Amino acid sequence: MGVQLVCFAHAGAGVTAFRRWRELSGGALEPRPWLLPGRDGRRREPRVTGRAALLDDLRALLDDPPTGPYVLYGHSLGGMIAYTLTRALHEAGAPLPGLLAVGACPPPHAPLGLPRAADAPDGELVRFLDSFGAAPPGAVPGDLWHRKVLPVLRDDLRLAADLRAAALTPSAAGPLPVPVLAVAGAEDALATPDDLAGWSGWTTGRFVRRTVPGGHFFVRDRELPRLIGRAGRVLLRGDRQTAGR
Repeated sequence: MGVQLVCFAHAGAGVTAFRRWRELSGGALEPRPWLLPGRDGRRREPRVTGRAALLDDLRALLDDPPTGPYVLYGHSLGGMIAYTLTRALHEAGAPLPGLLAVGACPPPHAPLGLPRAADAPDGELVRFLDSFGAAPPGAVPGDLWHRKVLPVLRDDLRLAADLRAAALTPSAAGPLPVPVLAVAGAEDALATPDDLAGWSGWTTGRFVRRTVPGGHFFVRDRELPRLIGRAGRVLLRGDRQTAGR
């Protein structure tokens, strides 16, 4: 059985990107994707746009974290969600993940490509999204994507901005003591490999940076689940060795 993986998707997305992760990791992972409100099966629920509302939504994980070794992974916005959850667990004295993994997500202190993106005019926001492949080709004002997806993206960008701002306030519990794996796409202009190196200052644990092929949405490709799967195997192996002492 693989290591438990609680995972969070990028802005505007559901959880379909993680559908084949167990298979693609060779059984090393047991994914538990967390679907945020306002999309797919939770589309009728109000979307969360701030840290407090997010932690309320994650209450089940805060009150009852996975048993045994587990990994948190978040992609882009999901990386900030995974960090925020790990910090809240640390502050509550709850069992921490054996690994925090973030992908395509600059650290909280890093400048972003479009400040206050959530409140930018439609045209400016769509051009920004298109610059890293987040807007569909041929999207025009008034179409289904503008009416259904763009509002979700705006609220997710508001959430990301609030999480990043909150992270800059030092935690009373101190920096995270968990290992951090930061993964960048080689062709990602929004979150470059150099950007992700900045995560090293956000943990007192081991820090590893890796680069995989692809742009901002390499979460949809094969290399990432294999990489996280290898990390999961190391985590499980260490846990078994500790248990045998």
